[in-house]
Amino acid sequence: MARPAGQIRRLISGRPVWRLAKPSRYNGRSQRKGRPLTDPDSIRGDFAFLDDWEDRYRYVLELGRTLEPLSEAAHNDANKVRGCVSQVWLELGRSVDQAGETVLQYRGDSDSHLVRGLLAIALALYSGRTAREILSSDALSFFRELGLEAHLTPQRSNGVRAMIERIRADAAAAVEAA
Repeated sequence: MARPAGQIRRLISGRPVWRLAKPSRYNGRSQRKGRPLTDPDSIRGDFAFLDDWEDRYRYVLELGRTLEPLSEAAHNDANKVRGCVSQVWLELGRSVDQAGETVLQYRGDSDSHLVRGLLAIALALYSGRTAREILSSDALSFFRELGLEAHLTPQRSNGVRAMIERIRADAAAAVEAA
């Protein structure tokens, strides 16, 4: 469900709409129980509401600001995503749902504001989902649907693909281990 127009306008105007968790208060567990701050349907609706690419760009930047802080310890080589021009880290957490399936939860960070926003979109699609759900979804088509692919440089597009491939590889490994 899309947000009300007034909330979207506040979001892209730079006025905060929601509060972020403080890095010092993070205890290793998601405050949102593995769910992204926003969901793909809300993102799709918000993008449909925004006519101008600059407004969409600001919205992507704001999505990046909603990511939970990643600890300094999580900014390590094991979490680093290869193939991105910017530095990107994905921290993986696993749990098991009531059906016994592995659920993957992600937190991420980047040194680029735009990439943080793109990462937030990827996490909205993937974090808190079972490994099988991740493998059956097509994030690249979602990015195309939003029009992002047409507005990203080839290097940024390669970085998005690298993030998605990393998440899908984690999901494939979880399915294989089950």
